[in-house]
Formats: sequence, structure tokens, C-alpha cells
Amino acid sequence: MAKEMISVLPEAVSTAQLHAYLLGAVGPRPIAFASTVDEKGNPNLSPFSFFNVFSAKPPILIFSPARRVRDNTTKHTLQNVLLTKEVVINVVNYNMVQQMSLSSTEYAKGVNEFEKAGLTMRSSDIVRPFRVAESPVQFECKVSKVEALGREGGAGNLVFSEVVKIHVDPDILDENGVIDQCKIDQVARMGGNWYSRANLGLFEVPKPLSSLGIGFDQIPEHIRLSKTLTGNDLGMLGNIEEIPDRKSVEDFVAEHIEIRSLLSGGERKPLELKAQEYLHKNDVLSAWKVLLAE
Repeated sequence: MAKEMISVLPEAVSTAQLHAYLLGAVGPRPIAFASTVDEKGNPNLSPFSFFNVFSAKPPILIFSPARRVRDNTTKHTLQNVLLTKEVVINVVNYNMVQQMSLSSTEYAKGVNEFEKAGLTMRSSDIVRPFRVAESPVQFECKVSKVEALGREGGAGNLVFSEVVKIHVDPDILDENGVIDQCKIDQVARMGGNWYSRANLGLFEVPKPLSSLGIGFDQIPEHIRLSKTLTGNDLGMLGNIEEIPDRKSVEDFVAEHIEIRSLLSGGERKPLELKAQEYLHKNDVLSAWKVLLAE
């Protein structure tokens, strides 16, 4: 006997609840990591999971920056594409997922998300927006039209993006010159904090702080230039509102004999490896305290 279903009329629930049903049910969704510039050439970078490819000739990608539910404002990406009619859509793989997530923090207009997320700006050949150098595939696009789907909070805006040039990392190609689906190692968005890694399945990325994270650019140089910590590690470290103070670090060291033992060895790498263990458990605060230990 079939179970009785929960039935929902869209107009009978809040926009936030409807949003949760839609995003929880429709997935995994590919991610358009959209790079734009404003009228003065200031860069902006933000991810959008309302995204896909819709045509090969002409080559058309469409992504949708929605109006914010809480206050019905529009995102900088939408404002920029309406002004400049250009965008670069960068593919997101697993190696950069934490940095991508950090870039989604709502920094003030004019703040460079490339710098905040620790990603490299690479000049495009045809359009003005920069490419994300770490991305395995980058699409330079001209925006042919933007179609608003509504005027209330939560309404999407379809950005029709015609591809004018494609850049592909040769390391993701197979022996026939075709993109190898294992090597590209893409990630996709699910509901809540969940993502899907094409190679391995589900994993969780805590959402960026509602308050602003310090960003990659505020991480002390000796940590930022580590040969051990990955881009994903640094992306997680950048998503903290405030760096732990000296007393909290000293208290942490005093409570953990293993950390004192690592410090006595006089080398940074064991401490960085220990910090990675904490990051893999999503314990970012403890990772910071290990890295700041003296």
C-alpha cells in the first residue's frame, strides 16, 4: 500500500520553507562560480547552484542569481552582468570547494572575493571579468539577456551566457583529449550544508558565517604559505569571525599534552598535520589554536 504523501501548496508555506523543499529535492546541482566586474572594473566572485548548460550551438550556459529572501535585494553579480553584459563561469572541483564556499560570504561591494578566498585572478582573453586560475574549466561568456522571474524575495534572474572562449586544464583530459570525469573531480550542491563529490558521494561544508569571516588575506603569512595546508584547509581557516587570542591558545596548549609534545620537536609540519586532523572534523577553532601555538 502506498504511503500517504505530504502535499504542499507553494503559496501556503514561507519562501524559506519552499526554498528548502526545492533545493533538498532537486540535486545534485552543478555550480556556476561566476566572476564579474562592475562599471569601474572591480572584480566580484560568487557561486550559484541554479545553473546548467542549455545549448551547444550557440553554446549557452544559464545561471540564476536570486533576489535575497530576507530583504528582496539583488546580488552584486546580477548588478554587474546587467551593467557589463559579461561573465566568466568557472567549474568547481573538490580541491577548491572550501575556498568557493568562503567566497559566498556577503562581503561589501568593492571587496575582492578572489583575495578573501585565496584564489588567483587570471586575465581573460575576450571578456573583462577575470578567470579563476585554480578552476579546471573556465568559460568566458557574453550575456545575451537577463530574464527576471519575479520581483519578490526568492525570485530568480536567468542570466543567458553565451560562451565565447573555453579554457581547459590539460591535466583533466584523457588520452583522447576528452575531459576525464574522474580527473575533473567536480562537486555539486545538495540541500542544506551538503554537497556531492562525483567521485565519492556526499560530504558536508558548513555554510559561511552570517557575520563576515576574516578571509584568506587575513591569515598570518606563516600559515598562509604552508606547504602542508591545502586551499581547502585555508578556506576553512578563513571562515572564522575572529582569530583566537593568545590566552585561549595558551590555555588550549596547557590542556593538550600532545600539542606540547609536538611543540617540543621544534618543527611546524607536525603541528600543521595535527591542525589538518581538526579541520577534517570541522573543528576550525582547535585547528587555529594548534597553528598559533608557540
